[in-house]
Order: sequence, then structure tokens, then C-alpha cells
Amino acid sequence: MNRHYLHIEFDRSRGLQEQVRETLVNAILSGIFPADQPLPSCRQLASQLQVSRNTTALVFEGLVNDGYLISRPRSGYFLHPDYQSCQYKTTETALPADNTAPLWSNRFKVAPSQQESIMKPSGWMHYRYPFIYGQPNTAQFPLSQWRAASRWLNSGVADQRWIIDHIDQDVPMLIEQIRTRVLPKRGILAAPDEILITIGSQNALYLLTRLLMSSSTRVAVENPGYREAINTFLLGDAQIIPHDVDEEGITLNQPPCDYYYVTPGHQVPTGVTLSSQRRKALLEHVTRHDAVIIEDDYDSESNFTLNPPPALKASDKHGRVVYVSSLSKALSPGLRLGFMVADPELIDEARALRRLVVRHAPTNIQYQMAHFLAQGYYETHLRRYHEDSARRWELLNRSLETWLPECRPIPGSEHANAFWLKTPGGINTQQLTWRAAHAGVLIEPGARHFLDATPPETFFRMGFHAISPEKIAPGVEVLREQLAQL
Repeated sequence: MNRHYLHIEFDRSRGLQEQVRETLVNAILSGIFPADQPLPSCRQLASQLQVSRNTTALVFEGLVNDGYLISRPRSGYFLHPDYQSCQYKTTETALPADNTAPLWSNRFKVAPSQQESIMKPSGWMHYRYPFIYGQPNTAQFPLSQWRAASRWLNSGVADQRWIIDHIDQDVPMLIEQIRTRVLPKRGILAAPDEILITIGSQNALYLLTRLLMSSSTRVAVENPGYREAINTFLLGDAQIIPHDVDEEGITLNQPPCDYYYVTPGHQVPTGVTLSSQRRKALLEHVTRHDAVIIEDDYDSESNFTLNPPPALKASDKHGRVVYVSSLSKALSPGLRLGFMVADPELIDEARALRRLVVRHAPTNIQYQMAHFLAQGYYETHLRRYHEDSARRWELLNRSLETWLPECRPIPGSEHANAFWLKTPGGINTQQLTWRAAHAGVLIEPGARHFLDATPPETFFRMGFHAISPEKIAPGVEVLREQLAQL
């Protein structure tokens, strides 16, 4: 009998059967079980792992049904013949050093890894006070409703065409939900052929870059601005023209550009809302100079401002606004589900390009999200999300007024999904970030958002969704203590 010792560090957030099965499958595929000996019995394995015998019995039966094991009466469980000479067994496959191997660094035509980017510590969730931006409150995720949508999808009631490859087409049900449920809230009326599903907003920006930009293209961007959009435009060799941002949003004091990339709802990273005067001026400017606006309405669904202004696209009378947004920002950023609204001719070309890159967003997720929208689950979640966000914003705002009154947000950024702050007395936020992190407080230095040759080092950003509400005030107090030492 095989006496191989199996050890599992059980994760309480996962099921026992799931973890036992995963361990056994890994052991089988690694080739550690001899072909002519039975595996440990249900009782022995249960005793070894300190789980119930019923748990191990169910796992063994499942592996028999799936063809990993065979059961022999009065003898036990043995490897299925297909796995008796397992090809997955670990072997030494490392190749010796060879001077004829390609030198990849000389072959790269672009090097995205060398671009400035906004990085978050991989272990941010382990900080005591994570004022991190762009991460949701996981406790808010509507798990039971999402599971209900998943059951609907897999019950046979739903259209089973989600199993097949749709080549370059999107799920009509999701397109219709976006057209009738999502876009009208932003004042946008669109036909089905004007909407394209994307794998998040970033995917949409990449498609637009490849289709519209070259070395002769001038792209106006906000400064400070969304660094990943700028990085994407640079992949198209575009000329990046920074435009300053004040309390009313982007300023138009530069020579005309071909494209204007803006985040008018809440500007990234300052949180400023583009004023009505600037909106009108920008629309008139692009019409006069035959330019196009790329409107990134990234927080359209997570915007908890009471009666936010409509999208720029809602006032677009000449087809000069390409609208990009997300369905997953307020629900789960990991879903990577967004959409683009534009002229049908542009949508057709973007669809053809998307086919070459990713074909289409996963169809099962599209169906599931469409049902989630149709059943009203999404709207219910947004209502709770907005209420929770408003409470958190007020908590952080009061805490900043109490402990850091000298670090005030820019006017016009009220009720944004993060606070953009400036340190007093020219204190360097890189030093503040380092000191705060060692005290358990995680903030984001702001220098990387600027395109200046010498970016200011006095700005930083604080989010409030990833931190527990009861830790907001104590976290700001600790940050105050670190700031005082500088």
C-alpha cells in the first residue's frame, strides 16, 4: 500500500473537499503514486488529514467518476491506466546556458515594462490602514445575486450558445441592457451597432490607439492624468501634449490636437468634475478644429454624487465623442468588463481589431452580467455601493479636517472616489509614503501622475473603499504622526 504522506495547510475560506481533491490531483499528475499499489484508504487519508471519512470518500468517488482512479473491490483505489505512466512527472528540463539563445532585449520593438506606472504593493491587504485607491470593499460584493445569475446561466434555461465561439460578436442581451439600462442614466442614446463590449476600459483605449494613432498624431491629455492611458497612447507612437488641470478640469491653452483624452466625471487623479463651461468649450473646440474627444467615464457607475452631470457624449451633436466606460468598476474590477460607444464605422473596425487580439469578452460572463442587469441586481448593488461610498467619504473627510487640516483636497473634487491631497511646507510624499507604510498606513504618492520633467513631489492620493470604516480615523491619526516627524 502506498504510504506517501500528504500534507495540506487548509484554507478556511475554501471547502475541504475542494482542497483534498486538488491535492490528490496534483499528486496524481506529478507521478508520485506507484501504479501497482493502492492509494491510502478513505479511513487512512481522513485520519492523516484530520477530516471526516465522508469527505475523503466523496473525493475518491469523484476522482473515479472523472477517470483519475479505478476502484477494485476489497483492494482499494488504484491509478487509472491513463495515469500509471504519468507524463506530468517532474523532470530536470532546464537547458544549459547557450550563447546561441536569442537576446530578447535586442528584439523588443516596445518595452511596456519600462513605462512609468501606478503600482500597488502586492500585499496591500495586509496593511493595517490601506488607503489604497481602485480596490473595492469585498464585503459589498452581492455574492448571492451573482450566484443566482450563474445558476440561471448553467441551468439550461439560458441560451446555451454561450458555450460556442462567437468569433467577433457580442451577446445581444448584454448590448440591449447597456443600451436601455446603463447609458440612459448618463444621458446617452445609442443604437446596438454603436456599442462594443470590451475587456475593461483599458482594452478600449488599446483598440483606439491601434486604430487611430501614429507618430504624427497629437493627443491632448490631462496633467496630472491617468498614467495607463498615456502609456497606451505611447504604444502608438503618439505625441503626448499635456494640458494642465485646475478646479474646473482640463484647460485648453495649447495648440489644437487630434484627440482629447479626458476623464470629466471625476478627473484622474484630482477628482475634479469638469465644469459646464469647460464642457461646452471643449465640445466647441473639437468641432472647430476637426478633433475627437475620448471620454473615459470610468466611474460612471461608482459615482455617488447626487445628480451628477451627464456624460459629454450626451451633448455630442456631431459624432465627435468616443465614449468608454466600465461595468465592473463598482462591482468587481476583476470581471474586466467594459464597453465603448461610438459611430458604427469606428465600432466595426474596433470589432475587427478586437477579433485579432482577444476575439471577444468571455461569453459566459457577458450572459451572466446581462441577467444580473435584467433582474435588477446591479441597480440594487449600486444603490448600496453609493450609500456605503458616501458614508466612507464623509468619514475620511471629517478625519482629514480633524487631523490633517493643512492637507485639503482641491476645490471641485467633492465626492470623488479618492482624495487628492497636498502636503504642507513642501514635504516630500515619497518620504511620507515610506514612513507611513512602516507604520501600517498605505497611501499613494502622486508624482507619477505628472508629465512634467520635474514632477511635484508634494501630492498624494488616499482611497477609502479597501479600508474598514472604523479604521479610517485612526489611520489618518497615524498618518498625521508620521507627517509631523517630517
